[in-house]
Amino acid sequence: MPGADSLQSFAIDLPDQAAAMALAGAGEATLHRLEALTGASLVLRGLSLQLRGRPPQLERAAGLVELLRPLWQGGEPITAVDIQTSLSALDTGRASDHQQLSQQVLARSQSGKLLRPRTLKQQAYVAAMERHDLTLALGPAGTGKTFLAAVQAVRMLQERKVERLILTRPAVEAGERLGFLPGDLQQKVDPFLRPLYDALHTLLGQERTASLIEKNVIEVAPLAYMRGRTLADAFVILDEAQNTTATQMRMVLTRLGENSRMVVTGDPTQIDLPPGAISGLIEAAQVLVGVEGVAICEFSAVDVVRHPLVQRLVTAYAARDALQAQAGQRHRTQLRP
Repeated sequence: MPGADSLQSFAIDLPDQAAAMALAGAGEATLHRLEALTGASLVLRGLSLQLRGRPPQLERAAGLVELLRPLWQGGEPITAVDIQTSLSALDTGRASDHQQLSQQVLARSQSGKLLRPRTLKQQAYVAAMERHDLTLALGPAGTGKTFLAAVQAVRMLQERKVERLILTRPAVEAGERLGFLPGDLQQKVDPFLRPLYDALHTLLGQERTASLIEKNVIEVAPLAYMRGRTLADAFVILDEAQNTTATQMRMVLTRLGENSRMVVTGDPTQIDLPPGAISGLIEAAQVLVGVEGVAICEFSAVDVVRHPLVQRLVTAYAARDALQAQAGQRHRTQLRP
């Protein structure tokens, strides 16, 4: 009977060449990454993936390959983020939840890529947007807050659950004084709304997006232009909401009209308001806890789905901020009489 440390091997059959290429990655980079993370040897021979290693290594490697199956089986590229989120699910005992996550397809991009929630928090966020009239999403850059809101908005528009999309964000960098910028209104606000345009272009394509904007089915405007309106039969996305004042946030939330949904996204660590100003997003997340019809979703560094380095950057800055907060607390304690 083989010992616990003896080398063992087995094979996983792949359905076709597209799946083999997707699993291997360019220059077999994906296989090398899986080897580095598990300690097992992974060799692709035709349509057979040969795994070899000690039992714990094989178990870990096989678990990762299985969690990634929905991607490589469909011939989709596997990114470093896909591997990292699968590994995290495996290590935290949530492999079965992650497997269901990988099978959930939200939409197809204009390039044909299947769009899925990439982390369990993203999956919960999508579910929250489906069930609640108002969803607040707080977390660092790269966690998919804005993009997934755009996906949900386009889905509801295509299913005729809403009649229009309204995308807005505060133009804090211009102090809302857009008159000082050159060009017409659209040219003035375009730089501030570019992330929203990028999401729409991915989902609808540039021509379709431009056509819907021209027909006023999609409206992209700075937050200052929401005052005094009632936003009915619409899906409203307020992006970069950490840069709203408390007054602005109350204003836009009370614009919500009949048969409408609103998603408010922002990163509380990137506030550009003047010193002393209260962020409307932070205040709303405190005030609206437990209010019926409102969901509050909070993301962390582990939900970052951009380049893996971004996750490490977010973690490093969060650690620095925590140390500064502790130092400030000690300083205030020392100053007390």
